[in-house]
Amino acid sequence: MDTTNQTIRWGIIGCGNVTEVKSGPAYQKVKNFKLAAVMRRNEALAKDYAQRHGVEKYYANADDLINDPDIDAVYIATPPDSHKEYAVKVAQAGKICCVEKPLAPSLQDSQAILDAFKAADVPLFVAYYRRSLPRFTKVKYLIDSGKIGKVRHISWSLYKSTSELDLSKQYNWRTDKKVALGGYFDDLASHGLDLFAYLLGDYHKVCGMGNNQQDLYTAFDTVTACWQHKTGVTGTGNWNFGSYSNSDKVSIVGSKGELNFSVFDETSIKIKTATSESKIFIEHPENVQLHHVENMQKHLLHGEKHPSSGETATHTSWVMDQILL
Repeated sequence: MDTTNQTIRWGIIGCGNVTEVKSGPAYQKVKNFKLAAVMRRNEALAKDYAQRHGVEKYYANADDLINDPDIDAVYIATPPDSHKEYAVKVAQAGKICCVEKPLAPSLQDSQAILDAFKAADVPLFVAYYRRSLPRFTKVKYLIDSGKIGKVRHISWSLYKSTSELDLSKQYNWRTDKKVALGGYFDDLASHGLDLFAYLLGDYHKVCGMGNNQQDLYTAFDTVTACWQHKTGVTGTGNWNFGSYSNSDKVSIVGSKGELNFSVFDETSIKIKTATSESKIFIEHPENVQLHHVENMQKHLLHGEKHPSSGETATHTSWVMDQILL
């Protein structure tokens, strides 16, 4: 079947901040994709978004968007505790779906979403977009090409100082344990842990612990973990959200060298061997999910497998679950 001229019409549920620049415009820029509708519970805000971004339709009810016959695919960009409700409805409607990360707050809900799309035999993608970013595909290339020899260990430390919002004790869904038990860990660490599975293969054994050191909110504010990939590579991670300063450092040590980079910070990839040191800087696109969305187009219209699927995201949910048990 010739899909060259096929247009896939997307709708967004939850057109909040993440969709303004990071993701939303990508659905308008990628060939064969069209952003045709948006939904937000506040109808005035949905209308404002639609007018500013040149989107034809807007809704205040998710069911109306999901059941719109002119919508082929749905991007769910709401807080994680609502992902299961919306995603299952999208699956039942037989429509393509992309869900923001993490797939759901728990492994149980993630598995339920995955099962719904398997039953419907409809593609499910998850917005772990680092698997598609050139900076991190370059890291994978360096690893796979043996630049640092056989990989032995990976470590990640992410430290952030307490925010003004945290100190104010105003409500924030990201630090509500009913939405995200791990707090900022759920929101941020999932990116890196998913990326490491992409770089080094699936996890085999995982353990960890969480604590609340500041008593500013109900979720954990510090988490530590250790793990082993199925390849035998070991790993450790530390995430603390009450530190005196901010730091984001990943180190991959191999038999012949070492790679250093950041998951979030705009820094270079540093390559160190016994005989040389070098740096590579690869800039992210303005719309950071652009390559992720492009890869969905390649998957749907050209049969090229997308790196971030419901299966890979559910595996990441399992890793998060093991750490927070």
